[in-house]
Amino acid sequence: MECLVYKSSRKAGVYLFVATAESLDSLPTALLDQLGQLHWVMALDLTKRKTLAIADPATVLNSIESQGFYLQLPPGSGTDLC
Repeated sequence: MECLVYKSSRKAGVYLFVATAESLDSLPTALLDQLGQLHWVMALDLTKRKTLAIADPATVLNSIESQGFYLQLPPGSGTDLC
């Protein structure tokens, strides 16, 4: 599965993974408000990757399939986002 990665303009080191750009329209408003403007970073194929910088590709894929998104927080941060 190919996914798109967006960077938060308000929260340093926070990245949002979604299946398509259209998926952004169905994200929780509270989450989008906290992230601020989203900046496209890259597209990547999760099925072809064995590793990512922080998260496990299988975890990211499962989250996108079940919730519609995966939110990557910086290492050592709390869960202060939706």
